[in-house]
Amino acid sequence: MMDRRIAAAMLAAGMAGAVAATVAGAAAAQGVAFDGSWQEQRFRLFGGNAYVQKGSALDIGSDGTVSLIWTALPRSAWNATAASWTWQVDASVPPTDLTAKGGDDRNVAVYFVFLPEAQADDVRGAGIRSLLRNDAARVLVYTWGGDHPAGAMLPSPYLGPRGRTVVLRGAGTGRASERVDLAADYARAFGGAAPGVVGLAVSADSDDTDSRIRARLSDVSLH
Repeated sequence: MMDRRIAAAMLAAGMAGAVAATVAGAAAAQGVAFDGSWQEQRFRLFGGNAYVQKGSALDIGSDGTVSLIWTALPRSAWNATAASWTWQVDASVPPTDLTAKGGDDRNVAVYFVFLPEAQADDVRGAGIRSLLRNDAARVLVYTWGGDHPAGAMLPSPYLGPRGRTVVLRGAGTGRASERVDLAADYARAFGGAAPGVVGLAVSADSDDTDSRIRARLSDVSLH
């Protein structure tokens, strides 16, 4: 029979290792704050969404409108390979075809913008429209909305070969926490290894169905 002192030492070592792994994982996560610095990009002169930045959370209201809010990410976040967040939808658009331009309303979309480091340095300070139009940019758009099965990866009606939509949840209300594998999804969408994650954007879209969205995105972290 194993000596009790040895067993106790092994148990203590295992617990210490688990604690160290937990601490290391927490240290590797980089939170993204809605600190008032995010900028709204409207696609029409009038009719943007309502965004309220609350530090760890972003409240979103959309009433037959569409726009996005975005931020450039610091260099310390460029090597992220995963991301996590919590989101909640209290009022939802109806199911739509997310591949149809002009008919693709969705409750919340979270955009991760990738660029090679050389191009990222060149476009530092550029607006989100410039980034999304950059030939070297690739964009993963994770959505809550649409009439598609969870996990579906769809072509983007606006970004062409530069973007892919990943459906996490279909149209409807509720609350959920997500963790996405950016590296794996990038490889599935575009092939190869992902370059740096240089920008993050959030949108809500209710203009095509003239409907209403009330949602919250919170606790966004890059890993």
